[in-house]
Amino acid sequence: MELSKAKIIVTGGASGLGAATAAHLLERSAHVTILDRDPIGAEIAASIGARFEQTDVTSEASAARAIKAAAQAMGGLTTAINCAGIATAERTLGRNGPHGLDSFRRTIDINLIGSFNISRLSAEIMSLNDDQEERGVIINTASVAAFDGQKGQAAYAASKGGIAALSLPMARDLATMGIRAMAIAPGIFRTPMLESLGQEVMDGLAKDVTFPKRLGDPIEYARLAAFIIESPYLNGTTIRLDGALRMP
Repeated sequence: MELSKAKIIVTGGASGLGAATAAHLLERSAHVTILDRDPIGAEIAASIGARFEQTDVTSEASAARAIKAAAQAMGGLTTAINCAGIATAERTLGRNGPHGLDSFRRTIDINLIGSFNISRLSAEIMSLNDDQEERGVIINTASVAAFDGQKGQAAYAASKGGIAALSLPMARDLATMGIRAMAIAPGIFRTPMLESLGQEVMDGLAKDVTFPKRLGDPIEYARLAAFIIESPYLNGTTIRLDGALRMP
């Protein structure tokens, strides 16, 4: 799929990986609409020349409305990139008792169910595209926590493990319609959420990366997303983007 012809929605596009991806794809001449719950996304979108739809990815009605509006404005939909997500730090059993069920459910709801919600609704619109060779591609965001989750990551790892597990069955489900499904599993990336922890913490995290010994740059995620869009033989799998990091 040529990026200049791509019509893309990016969830969580108001910050971090999503914002970097939206900006990079626009630079590559794609049409991009940012979907985000935070209304500041409108300012981010305007600053880079994208469209914006305020969206709750966990809501069927909100997601359906946003995707339909984006497709109408862009003249179709060929790509959905799911970057919206949250991180939860809570042990299965801690000093204050068992892991909160509400916080576990919220993490699964946003990270896993939200991504599936956007994917399924986007696939319906992509299936109407005229191109008989490839009608669309879906890129979900997993995490290295899906494979080596650390203490306090039960909810987060479970949600991201679900994303990784989705790739193959979703690709098989959508194959007859010419739609691919992929996932990217980032390692430790320098995002606003991580920067809020301070430089000392970030330096400590970077020490565990094999090479290059640094945090990932969101542009590296964006470039991989662009490569996946342009590579029709990439389908049904999860790519680790982590500098060979294996979480201790």
